[in-house]
Amino acid sequence: MSKSSTEFPLQFVAVVPAAGVGKRMLAHCPKQYLTIENKTVLEHTVERLLSHPAINKVIIALGEHDEYFAQTSLVNHRQVKTVTGGKERVDSVLAGLSAVDQQQYPWVLVHDAARPCVSLGDISALISHCLAKQSGGLLAAPVRDTMKRTTVTVLDENQVSATVEREKLWHALTPQMYLVNELKSAIISGLSNDVALTDESSAVELAGFPSLLVPASSENIKITHPDDLALAAFYLHKQKNAKLQEQ
Repeated sequence: MSKSSTEFPLQFVAVVPAAGVGKRMLAHCPKQYLTIENKTVLEHTVERLLSHPAINKVIIALGEHDEYFAQTSLVNHRQVKTVTGGKERVDSVLAGLSAVDQQQYPWVLVHDAARPCVSLGDISALISHCLAKQSGGLLAAPVRDTMKRTTVTVLDENQVSATVEREKLWHALTPQMYLVNELKSAIISGLSNDVALTDESSAVELAGFPSLLVPASSENIKITHPDDLALAAFYLHKQKNAKLQEQ
């Protein structure tokens, strides 16, 4: 049987922006090249995406002076293509989208390089919802904690200015899935209007296209701070054990 399943008649491409330097990690190298069990975070992430039956290509947007990718197992991977990313995440995503063959892949999934713990089930749910509604969308997790808005005083001390109603708040995760032409158009429009685009959904929203929220596991963390690396290692180990028990 081919990698494509009857559940997903289409094949999909994923774009992974990986040109960031990850300053908040305070590490010796960009966070996507930190290791978990002798494998870089980027390798974990890309291998997770390619293990999904509907994803058969990943385009990685690398930094112009990337010194680490050539040392990974992905460098000669037949399902991996690299492009040169940009200064901001959105620039890297646009570079990746420009390398997509829209005839072969009308839809694209954009996924953070530092999210190695996304589950295949959540990816399937995203694809299924988007195709069923013929609408783009993103994985998201509902906010559980009480949210506070702050104001910064003249002493640069954060003080609470308001409590934000959490019932309608969600944590935006990735992958985020959209039609390639719509996402490219939305990003180009946002950049031309000098709008800060923090993720694909923000570009799509501003362009007036619909965007679905698809509930997903909170294990799909983004490695941003040093403590996150240990948490990601824990989740990956937990998921590996769960898969072994299913076999």
